[in-house]
Amino acid sequence: MEEQEQSDLFSPVNDLGLVRFLLADLHDDLPEKIARFRQITDLSSMLGSNGTMLTGGETTYTAWTEARTSFIHGNYVATVMLCQGLAEHILASYLELGNFDENLPDRITFQETMRRSLLRNIITQQDADDLRKLMNLRNPLSHYRNIDDPSNLTRRVLDTRVPAMTHLRADAGFAISMAIRLLALPTFRLGD
Repeated sequence: MEEQEQSDLFSPVNDLGLVRFLLADLHDDLPEKIARFRQITDLSSMLGSNGTMLTGGETTYTAWTEARTSFIHGNYVATVMLCQGLAEHILASYLELGNFDENLPDRITFQETMRRSLLRNIITQQDADDLRKLMNLRNPLSHYRNIDDPSNLTRRVLDTRVPAMTHLRADAGFAISMAIRLLALPTFRLGD
């Protein structure tokens, strides 16, 4: 009886069956995954010849690696959220590390981080505007928005008659390009 109860807790699919599911998933979207990988590779040519400095420790590094992987695999909501988190962490941690003769509060808002980054010429006004756009893409994904809110994904679909995945793909494309643009700023570039 105990053995029967235990087997009910686990999937009846064996390892080979799971591999088949994974291969089918990979195969179904392979050309699109390759195109997204190529897009990241092309955008990454803006980074320094020795890459980029990722201030912010493990959180920043993990956000960057997961954002790239999420984009390639078509996890668009995750890409947007990770890129905005990456931007927050890299800018705030750089402010904390910099020689600006001030300490950051224990919890700093992204708006305040951008304001301070602008004051210290870490980012340009265009960067700040685009980071706000990224933040505005992330917020309705993180926080509930009523269908009447223009930032609600379903509202966007209804208003434009464009599928949700098309909106999300474009949002994620903007997010990953903004993240790479941020990492390519002179402050973070390593090498030529």
